[in-house]
Amino acid sequence: MKNTKLLSYLFNKFLSVDTKEKLERVILVLAIVSFLIHLLLIYFVNIGVLTVSAEITLFKNPIAAIYTPFSFILIYEVYLLVFYMPKSVTTYVSKQYEIITLIVIRRLFKDFSDLELTKDWLEIKGDLQFTYDILLAILIFFIIYLFKKNIQKQSLSDKDKNLTKLNIEYFINLKKLIAVTLVPVIIILAAYSLFGWLSGINWNDDLNLGSFVKINNIFFEEFFTVLIIVDVLLLLISFFYTDSFHKVIRNSGFIISTILLRLSFSAEGLLNNILILSSIVFGLLILLVHNKYETIKPSEE
Repeated sequence: MKNTKLLSYLFNKFLSVDTKEKLERVILVLAIVSFLIHLLLIYFVNIGVLTVSAEITLFKNPIAAIYTPFSFILIYEVYLLVFYMPKSVTTYVSKQYEIITLIVIRRLFKDFSDLELTKDWLEIKGDLQFTYDILLAILIFFIIYLFKKNIQKQSLSDKDKNLTKLNIEYFINLKKLIAVTLVPVIIILAAYSLFGWLSGINWNDDLNLGSFVKINNIFFEEFFTVLIIVDVLLLLISFFYTDSFHKVIRNSGFIISTILLRLSFSAEGLLNNILILSSIVFGLLILLVHNKYETIKPSEE
């Protein structure tokens, strides 16, 4: 009983609607302030007050300044992923897809200042990758729409007939425990990733290129590794909820989808795009087949 009260207290403290709204306002303020600071840094670089490597594009063009507020929006999306996890597995997975979409969009803003507007567009590696990312963003945006459209809300009468009220409460509490545990894990991981990146910058001379090469992967590469572990835990505790074949396959499929997203951070160029697209398409197909199973009557199974 005491453990349940403590869990409820922590959950309401970190993952309540009120906390979500407060964090949303804080993130909005940080996004605006960070955008203005980034614009100021770009101005300082342009007038020669601040010197950076010529290959670092984040400080060349004012458009690249949008990259920074998008990073804070992504932080909020990570919080929403944890927020929705105890409520719905499918909504939790859709949040993973939204995060990877925002990462692609953020990458586009970063690469705008790298574009070389010439007739040899398809022969320039950076311009070609930009084209791939534009097409990828449109495709996955539409696929996420299809995924959300096919998320079905079930009434208790549609769920496993053997599921008791005690089992439901136990299952929800387990998911709440994982969500509450994720909050400090994400904070520590974010701080560690930021510190590791900052320590790799040479502040004595010009800002070096090395620390900016894989700036898109900072935090999220490790974050999706944590999500794979979380997905496996959700699969295991789902057996308290149901042993239905199609639900086990659905949850297993979502793990494969998360693994593909994680692998995309280790790939570059077109392979990165293919892994992201295949992950979300796979998740959609798994959901569609699962929904077909839901329409089968007990006598037909």
